[in-house]
Amino acid sequence: MWPDTSNDGLGTVRPYLEALPELPALGRVLHRLDRVPQGIGWNHAQLADLLPSQPPVQAAVLVGLVPRAEGTQVILTRRTETLRSHAGQVGFPGGRIEAVDGHPAVAALRESNEEIALLPEQTVALGFLDPFITITNYRVLPLVAVIDPDFVAIPSPDEVAEVFEVPLAYLMDMRHLRARPVDWGGNTRSVLEYDWPGQRIWGATAAMLANLHQRLQQA
Repeated sequence: MWPDTSNDGLGTVRPYLEALPELPALGRVLHRLDRVPQGIGWNHAQLADLLPSQPPVQAAVLVGLVPRAEGTQVILTRRTETLRSHAGQVGFPGGRIEAVDGHPAVAALRESNEEIALLPEQTVALGFLDPFITITNYRVLPLVAVIDPDFVAIPSPDEVAEVFEVPLAYLMDMRHLRARPVDWGGNTRSVLEYDWPGQRIWGATAAMLANLHQRLQQA
């Protein structure tokens, strides 16, 4: 059962919601908005020897799905080269959860508004993927949401160099995803990366998309 968002301030039922073919499956496999998933992160064991002892920074990102005639698209951004962390990398809009947010979904929507000018009324929040821990000690909650196809992104020049879309069907086809070995912390580790022309979709972003695939397989 997918969460009812009509009265919680995180989105309301809108006509374009019914245009998303994946909606029934997402409703069965996402964590409900009113049951925020707990746990340090499904990938914690892979990074346990690299993470510091202090608690992770709490963060949320928006996995925005756009229903289009040619199929569902996923909104991604490329960060500017001037940022202190993850400069030039592809990711989802989002950031740390502030005390004023009150809910991880609110944080993801607030950050998306700041980064790409997405308005709450252009969004229907569906639910969460599993928490993910990054090597920089951020515990990230990915919020899956449906985005109004009429939305036009306006990148924040200080943070976002580019906003683009990738077909969900491409990202959910595991033939396009590979594990690339990297040297980190004195050991060889595997980092996921998509074979997508023109942009490098890898690391945490690729792993969260793989988690979406895994959950959809359950449906």
